[in-house]
Amino acid sequence: MIRLLALRNLLLRPWRSTLLLLGYSLGVAVMIVLLSIGEALLAQARDEKLVGGGSITVLPQGIDVEVMKTGGLGGMFFSIDHARFIYQQLLAAPRLAPYVSSVAPQIEDKLLYARTAEGRELNVMASGDIPSRNAGVGAAPVIAAGAWRDDTLDRMWRDPTPRELRDAIDHFHLPTAGVRGDPTWAEWHYFNVLSLDRRRWAFISFIVGGAVPAGEWGGQVLVTLHEQGGVERRFVASVPRTKVRFSTTTADLAIGASSVTLQPDGRYALRATAREQGTGAPLDLDLVVTPAPYAYFPGAALASGDVESGYVVPGLRATATGTICVARRCERYDDAQAYHDHNWGTWRGVTWEWGASRAGSYTVLYGRVQASDSATRQPLFVYVVDSLGFLGLFRPADIHYVDARTVRTSTGATIRVPSTATMIDARGDDSLRIDLTIEDATATDTRGSNAERGDALAARNLARPYFVQMKGLMRIAGRVGGRPIGGEGAGFFETYR
Repeated sequence: MIRLLALRNLLLRPWRSTLLLLGYSLGVAVMIVLLSIGEALLAQARDEKLVGGGSITVLPQGIDVEVMKTGGLGGMFFSIDHARFIYQQLLAAPRLAPYVSSVAPQIEDKLLYARTAEGRELNVMASGDIPSRNAGVGAAPVIAAGAWRDDTLDRMWRDPTPRELRDAIDHFHLPTAGVRGDPTWAEWHYFNVLSLDRRRWAFISFIVGGAVPAGEWGGQVLVTLHEQGGVERRFVASVPRTKVRFSTTTADLAIGASSVTLQPDGRYALRATAREQGTGAPLDLDLVVTPAPYAYFPGAALASGDVESGYVVPGLRATATGTICVARRCERYDDAQAYHDHNWGTWRGVTWEWGASRAGSYTVLYGRVQASDSATRQPLFVYVVDSLGFLGLFRPADIHYVDARTVRTSTGATIRVPSTATMIDARGDDSLRIDLTIEDATATDTRGSNAERGDALAARNLARPYFVQMKGLMRIAGRVGGRPIGGEGAGFFETYR
C-alpha cells in the first residue's frame, strides 16, 4: 500500500516529490559527513603521535596537520629553518618569560634512509626530542627501564655556551660543488670599530679568497683607518694558502702572523700586522671584541646559478678594547662601539645595500644582495634587536637615497654619493621609519685588485663599479608589538655607484 501511494504521488506531483527526495538525500549526506568528522577528531585526539604536550604547537607556515598525519607530498620534507634561533630568541627568550614556562622542540616520524654494512638502503621513520624540554611541557614518555636524560648535544642545542653558539654560526665553509674552483670565491671575518668621539674608525677584514681549496687561493688582512673629513689609510698583508689556517667547525682563523681567535667566553681576540700601501708604514692591531648577549643575526644563504652568498652577524652590537698602532704611534680603544659579521660566497657581478647601526637602546641591521643578471629587485630586510634579543623584522620595498655629496674615488674619479637615505615599511600593526644622515663617505673602484669587502683576489666586473662605504647617524621611529620605538645612534652603511 505504501509503495502504491508513493508511486501515485510521484506520478501526480513529480517535481514536488523530486525536491523532497533531494532534500532527504542532502540531509543524510550532511549527517554522514558530520559523523565522519566527529569520528576523525576523536581518533586524532586519541592518537599519541599528535599529542606533543604543552598548550600551543608551533609548525612551519602553511603546513596542514592532516597532511602531516597522512604523509602527503606537502608534509614529507617540512622543517623549521633556524629552529634553534626561534627557540632561543623567540619562544624561550627572556621577553616571553612571563608568559611561557617551557618550550619543547620535537620531530615526529621524519623520513630517513639508513644504509647497512652490506650496502642495503632502508627507509626508517625517526623522531627527536630533548628529554628535559619534553618533561617541561608534560610530554615525557613512561620509561620502562634505564634513564632518559639530556646528553651533551641536547645541552649544546638548547643552552650553548657563548663560544659554542658562535662556532656554530661563525665557522668557515668550503665552496659547494656548483661553485668550486670559482676564483671569485671569498670568505671573511669583518669587524668595525668607532672611537668615542665618532671621528675616527677602522674597518678590519680577515679574508680567504680564490679557488679554494685546490686552485689558486690565499689570505689577506686589510685594515682601513678613517678620520672624518680626512683621507683613508689602507694597510694590507697578503699571504699564500700555505700560511692560511681556517676551520669548518670553529670561528678561528690564522693568516700568516694575523689571527682571529674565539675565546671560551665568546669574545674575539684580533691580532693583525700589515703595511700601508704607498708608504710601507707598519700597523699592529691588538683588539678584543665583546658581543652583547642576544644581539646576533643567525644567518642567511642565497644560491642562484653560479652565485652563492652567505652572511651571519655574530656581533651585531659589540664593544672593542685594545690598541691600533701605526709606526709605533698607538690609539687606545676602551669599550668602543664595534660590530662583527662573517660573509662567504662568489661575488662576480654582485652588489649589495647594507647597514648596521645603533639607535638608542635598539640595534638595526638592514641589507639586500643583488645579482647583476637578476631582472627583479628584491625588498630589503630590516632586523631590529634590543637588550632582550630579536624584536622585529621589516621588509621595505627600497631605500631612497639623496646623492648630494661628492667624493674622490681610489682611482681619482669624482662621483656623487648619498647624503641622506630613507626606508619605510609597515607589517600589520607594526611600522618602522629609518632615516640616515651621512657624515663621511669613501668610494673604492672595484675594477682594481684587492678591493675591500668581498673582492679579495679577483675584480668583479660590476655595472656600478664604485663601492661606497659611509659613516653616519641612524634615526628610527615606529611601533612594534603595540609599543612605540625610537632612537638615534651611529653606524656604518654601504652601497654602490
